Amino acid sequence: MAESQLVHPPLFTYISMITLLTLVPPFVILMWYTNVHADGSVLQTYNYLKENGLQGLIDIWPRPTAIAGKIIICYALFEATLQLLLPGKRVEGPISPTGHRPVYKANGMAAYTVTLITYLSLWWFGIFNPTIVYDHLGEILSTLNFGSLIFCLFLYIKGHVAPSSTDHGSSGNIIVDYYWGMELYPRIGKHFDIKVFTNCRFGMISWGLLPITYCIKQYEEYGSLSDSMLIHTIITLVYVTKFFWWEAGYWNTMDIAHDRAGFYICWGCLVFLPCMYTSPGMYLVKHPVNLGPQLAISILVAGILCVYINYDCDRQRQEFRRTNGKALVWGKAPSKIVASYTTTTGETKTSILLTSGWWGLSRHFHYVPEILASFFWSVPALLNHFMPYIYVIYLTGLLLDRAKRDDERCKSKYGKYWKKYCEKVPYRVVPGIY
Repeated sequence: MAESQLVHPPLFTYISMITLLTLVPPFVILMWYTNVHADGSVLQTYNYLKENGLQGLIDIWPRPTAIAGKIIICYALFEATLQLLLPGKRVEGPISPTGHRPVYKANGMAAYTVTLITYLSLWWFGIFNPTIVYDHLGEILSTLNFGSLIFCLFLYIKGHVAPSSTDHGSSGNIIVDYYWGMELYPRIGKHFDIKVFTNCRFGMISWGLLPITYCIKQYEEYGSLSDSMLIHTIITLVYVTKFFWWEAGYWNTMDIAHDRAGFYICWGCLVFLPCMYTSPGMYLVKHPVNLGPQLAISILVAGILCVYINYDCDRQRQEFRRTNGKALVWGKAPSKIVASYTTTTGETKTSILLTSGWWGLSRHFHYVPEILASFFWSVPALLNHFMPYIYVIYLTGLLLDRAKRDDERCKSKYGKYWKKYCEKVPYRVVPGIY
């Protein structure tokens, strides 16, 4: 990624990258420690670190263990095997700037279903107790932390010596290349797509497994399952199931089609996602809240409605593109802009930009219900502690930044057509506000 391609000023970008590379790995451990050992209190963790300093962080940092390694390796091999062997429809991704079009096997829903059934069956028949995962979660996150940093180094070296496609390159800066990645579509062999594995199979499926793990742990700990944990888990599983139902659409998003495979994406999905994204459930294990039927049902309905709207936004745009702009949008012919652009190889191509339906409300309206859904699967913890809401705050910042990056990319790609699009759809994310 050259400096001319950076959305933020170069100095700000470099400082941000170095800050994230050094601070986010220990932040994951501190999140786990706060939820599991500090009563969910950020203040308690802060006071501990204030009193004990760096040595305090070293003392609470779990050491990688054999059992953590076995759990990670078994899970990774299981998901890799499903990714390779399960049947699936052939799906083509978007054409890259170099003219390359990746091909995928859409078997994510099958892999997700098989994994959930296998995990619950192992527990039901007494072969493996998921509470072991919770009891060793600190060691698992620590092992993932170090292992993923090494994995990202492998991706950096692979991008230099054995790139999988024409979509690769170096910025000339080691830190930038390690952080953002060298390859857009790295693969091992012809069929094993690394980003599909890290983002979808390892990361997203763990997001479905861990809330179930937390439910089982709370049940074993207290002899019952709180309605707050149940509501959190149902909304989360609806969201993750929606993701796999729509997985082929995800392969057209910024994560896959524009962000390269480096620390930002791969470490994030292997380590940050299992910890940060599941943190409300991790908190609820030891902090069961009784919501009562009326409040519980209200939160559940609101959460599922937000997940549905998020899905319908993506479905609407997908159908619009699939039918080349001929699909009805909210019962009417869609409003659109036909935009042409030039690839890096000099070819002129055409895209159609949807300006009605959900996509007429704002340019990234789908982020609104996604943020609201995260609030509704966090709010069952109520307001006793700040900790369950860190993910909502993080997601809001992430998606607002992503909207800005996507707008800058589209501005560079479409030029005058993007200006026309912004005039027609003036708000970036929140209609009438931003």
